[in-house]
Amino acid sequence: MTKILSFIANSTSGFCYKTFKYCFDSVEVPSVIYDDKQNITFSKDRNGETDKGLKKSKSLRNLAKTVNEEHMPLFKFFLDGSRKTYKVDDVAYENRLYPIIAGQIGVCCCVREKPSSFKNLILDDYLVLTLPSCANKDSMDDELFFNSLIPKLNDLPFLKKRRISFNKIIAYSDMKLKEGEKYEHRGIAEIQDEMTESEKRLVIQLVKEKRLNMDSYLLKDGSLQYQKIRTGNILDLSSIKSNYQRVVGVSKSFNPELCKDQNNKSIAKAIADLGLFHRTPAYKYSTDRSPGVEFSVWYLRIREAKRTISPFEGILKIEKILVTDDEQEKGLDSDEIDRITANLINERNPTCYGADNRWANHLYPVYLTENLIKSKYMSDVFFLNLF
Repeated sequence: MTKILSFIANSTSGFCYKTFKYCFDSVEVPSVIYDDKQNITFSKDRNGETDKGLKKSKSLRNLAKTVNEEHMPLFKFFLDGSRKTYKVDDVAYENRLYPIIAGQIGVCCCVREKPSSFKNLILDDYLVLTLPSCANKDSMDDELFFNSLIPKLNDLPFLKKRRISFNKIIAYSDMKLKEGEKYEHRGIAEIQDEMTESEKRLVIQLVKEKRLNMDSYLLKDGSLQYQKIRTGNILDLSSIKSNYQRVVGVSKSFNPELCKDQNNKSIAKAIADLGLFHRTPAYKYSTDRSPGVEFSVWYLRIREAKRTISPFEGILKIEKILVTDDEQEKGLDSDEIDRITANLINERNPTCYGADNRWANHLYPVYLTENLIKSKYMSDVFFLNLF
């Protein structure tokens, strides 16, 4: 019975070596991965909010209590994306070896229409493969070539019997490697980009269905600093204005050195020293990944420092895109920042002690959404045996 690797070798005129298969998450050496991205340029006017007099941290304890007692929660929708990547073989083209990288992608949006109800609204989970561009033996457009293989791949009796199908085959660059670079990293990056594209499509769907408004926000796990868009028509300036007005990004891990004050000095110590339920002033920045788009960012402590084991545990980085011309000129309204922050404070409990070593930075609805995605993954052993 033809398996996936044999199909790839035959369809792309390659030779597979049946090398050791493994999940990158379980084999590669762990490293610090920040939710935020590099190459941030802070605006000359770094103040990201309308209250220009706010220079020190501000407590939102009382407002959070008031919001909890008198108002419905601001956040109704919770979005998270996740992916697992695997090296499934090495394949030879033109006397050079390249890795075949496979991935399981999951993007989920949960909805909480009332305090006692929390359920899945949209779940987009699918399988992908990445191959080097040189696997395109017909020299046509890479996307056209690899798309033409998908129906044939999914028609394999081996997969049909198990009711398993692949959604995409994505090409990664086969250009000569730079020092310290690996083809594996290029393949993983393509799968990561595909996951973020799926997140954007989900946001657009919510907007088209008119689910987001001034009283129903979407909380996205992770940064809003997306990679440059492959298609060129999703996250340009006009679509940001229409789609991301009611979206807030919250990062559990971040690089504090990326944020500096008006004198270009790091505010890392000020972030680490935040009191419980205090937020920093908001800062304005732009990133070369989204030209023409400006963000407002601030930091919030949701756990007591004495109950955590490192200075930045229990601190969240919060982002919102500056949508209107007025916001881009003056910064995000400080009352809006306080409203968002107070609602985030109320989302922190109950905690997940012992279940996740990131407990101090977790917002519980996001934690539940993340767990739902991961519960849909095939086991590593089962997935690897497909190859």
